[in-house]
Amino acid sequence: MTENITDARLRIAVVIGSVRTPRMADPLAAWLERELTTIDWLDVDLIDLAAVSLPMHELQPGGAAASPIGGTLANADGFVFLVPEYNHSFPAPVKNAIDWHFTEWAYKPVAFVGYGASGGIRAVEQLRAVFPELRATTVRESVLLPMPWENLDADGRFVPPPGSAQALHLMMGELRTWARALRPIRVPDLAGRR
Repeated sequence: MTENITDARLRIAVVIGSVRTPRMADPLAAWLERELTTIDWLDVDLIDLAAVSLPMHELQPGGAAASPIGGTLANADGFVFLVPEYNHSFPAPVKNAIDWHFTEWAYKPVAFVGYGASGGIRAVEQLRAVFPELRATTVRESVLLPMPWENLDADGRFVPPPGSAQALHLMMGELRTWARALRPIRVPDLAGRR
């Protein structure tokens, strides 16, 4: 019996793109994780690039074989990148992680939660140009968090500005639509083909 595509839970890998210490990504990732646990159709795998060794000198054409996160990326139905904007672009560790892999991204949707002085819009827009080359689809909706350091409470916890949670859930809904639509391309059994 084949699995019903519309009823299947989806596995989403959340990639934390900052490797700085200290970093704004920590309270934002905690908020993101809290919000995503309220969504009943997904399972989340958290990938923190600060905790992953992906040496640039080991990059190979078509992706590296010994990636410590390759299996997690391959098992994902889609991705959410929590990405800061540094110097009008996305950080080098994000590009390095993308280039370390190849087939893991193919035929999967990618969504973005950007942050920085301008909300990370330039980082997000530049990533939208990168992923189609890897046969990934970027979703239209995104979450932009301008100057998030101004939204920390006394305990350093991120208190999202009005509309942020709604934008996140709208984005995740679109990610779900694309993940379900693309799943039969990656998993032929789900489309009744063998």
